[in-house]
Amino acid sequence: MTQVSDRLASLSPSETLAMSQKSQELKAQGIDVINLSVGEPDFFTPDHIKEAAKKAIDDNYSFYSPVPGYMDLRKAIVEKLKRENDLDYTADQIIVSGGAKQSVCNTLLCIIGPGDEVIVPAPYWVSYVEMVKLAEGTNVVIEAGIDQDFKITPAQLEAAITPKTKALILCSPSNPTGSVYSKEELKGLAEVLAKYPNVIVLADEIYEHINYAGKHESIAQFSEIKDRTVVINGVSKAYAMTGWRIGFIAAPLWIAKACNKLQGQYTSGASSIAQKASVAAFSGDQSCVEEMRKAFLRRRNLVLDICKDIPGIKLNIPQGAFYLFPEMDYYFGKSAGDRKINDASDLAMYLLEVGHVATVGGAAFGAPKCLRFSYATSDENLIEAVARMKKALAALK
Repeated sequence: MTQVSDRLASLSPSETLAMSQKSQELKAQGIDVINLSVGEPDFFTPDHIKEAAKKAIDDNYSFYSPVPGYMDLRKAIVEKLKRENDLDYTADQIIVSGGAKQSVCNTLLCIIGPGDEVIVPAPYWVSYVEMVKLAEGTNVVIEAGIDQDFKITPAQLEAAITPKTKALILCSPSNPTGSVYSKEELKGLAEVLAKYPNVIVLADEIYEHINYAGKHESIAQFSEIKDRTVVINGVSKAYAMTGWRIGFIAAPLWIAKACNKLQGQYTSGASSIAQKASVAAFSGDQSCVEEMRKAFLRRRNLVLDICKDIPGIKLNIPQGAFYLFPEMDYYFGKSAGDRKINDASDLAMYLLEVGHVATVGGAAFGAPKCLRFSYATSDENLIEAVARMKKALAALK
């Protein structure tokens, strides 16, 4: 019998993609499912970005692109980091990849080996812990519950660091919680990290512009740790370009060179057309970003308002991204007919099959009491989805 490698066997499938696929299967059967499981803006890519892609096709950008990305895109990213984040980088510190997801994975594969520990605050994005496994590292999970707004403290961070600690993954604004670290909170973490010069910080800032707390703060701003911080970002969320697959790292030169070497052997450069579109995204009119942010804020407020009277739901007020991540363990142990809800996965499946609303159970995010649902859809869909959820949950006794 043919078997897959131990490397693959150790990985869990993506719970978010699995729930999205199940909802598509029900839709194919003619069932009206509202899909709140996937983290994707429902807006179309802005026209000026699409025009740049069309021009790139007409200008015959149809050949292999340089492994680290076209120079004009890397320079546009350098300018973006200076303009928006007051961070200084050079173009050779930027590596463009096929999405921020690849950027995270590239970095981990370049710096992590057997026995290395990676600190991952929970709740975490589902792929972080799987990528650490892929790199043969060891996940050290710090739990930060809803009572601390899902954010770790400096004391928790310090307690988790050992001589084997090689990296910390920090996501702000956060997927799945929407929590945003303030400058003061990041300063507290940076002060701890300053004592441990071997720890590299992966700062996943893909939700930077979907922020309701004011100005985005990057942990890379603190000079004592900048030379070992890898900023990870891209175009997917801010510019509604999920399918274009462009992400980047801004990193110490040795990490940038390592990622360039790795990427050169297994994917080479990202899509030439998508890169040219991304130049227009970073360098062009930014008003589209603010329009989308305002729409997400309005939807967040709508969802918080219509969810607050669901019995037993425990909510924080997310300050960024486009997710709610409520504690729902009030419903564990309850039943509807012969169907018993044992955990969040059961609850998510019940809401899908009975309420026809796709969400994701929190266990995949390291938070087994919670459910994640995205509000990156229309007001009408959100109102209908919550009504369906309320009805289905009310049937649980």
